[in-house]
Amino acid sequence: MNPKLYASAIEKKKGPIFIPFTVLGDPDKKTSLSIIQALIENGADSLELGLPFSDPPADGPVIQAADTRALAAGITVDDCFDLLTSTRSMTDIPIGLLVYFNLVLQRGIDKFYKDCAESGVTSVLVADIPLEHSEEVISIAKKYGIAPVFIISELTSEERMQKIAAIAEGYLYVVSYLGVTGVEESVLEEKISAILARARKYTDLPLCIGFGISSPESATSAIKAGVDGVIVGSRIVREVPNIENVATICRELSEAVRNAA
Repeated sequence: MNPKLYASAIEKKKGPIFIPFTVLGDPDKKTSLSIIQALIENGADSLELGLPFSDPPADGPVIQAADTRALAAGITVDDCFDLLTSTRSMTDIPIGLLVYFNLVLQRGIDKFYKDCAESGVTSVLVADIPLEHSEEVISIAKKYGIAPVFIISELTSEERMQKIAAIAEGYLYVVSYLGVTGVEESVLEEKISAILARARKYTDLPLCIGFGISSPESATSAIKAGVDGVIVGSRIVREVPNIENVATICRELSEAVRNAA
């Protein structure tokens, strides 16, 4: 897939994009696909999908519980790639994958990214791989046309931000606060604006914010701070497996992003 799909999505929408997140295979394979379809049909401009993992250090209790449900249902990485292929058949929007490095290593780095390409994945964020050890992963990702996505935060130094900007593709994931996902936090527009201003000195990639976006109000605040995209995970995952509730939350957040632009 084209790593510039995120920038194209923003250009097409003429404003910030809405990126909902769910865990692949939660609570089972069939329901998971229905949830993804509900996200697509209710305003998703892009998707971020997680591979279920037994020990996700960046994720809070809501997403940890989703991982547990998927693993308890027997979901494998092969199942996840089946779901990704089915998702790609339903939409041409960017599909981002959030994964922990152990799952990439278990499959083999080359095979993992080859499978990503064949199933229509646009980008991969390996949440727990440090910049200093990412060279092999980045080279193989780019070999298969998969955009490597990296996280930046208020603690990212100027030197490190410049290095990340030089190798990242797709978009940069801006952390709105320090901690794990799913914590109810107010979005501080001034703080986010400062992170964005620093990042834009080094890159023209879209800057998409995650962590702590749980309501139309917090999404609106993030847009006012100047982000190019809003990523919402725990608020949506909390409603699984109620597809109707997932659709409602997705629609409300999508409308908030559109109206705030």
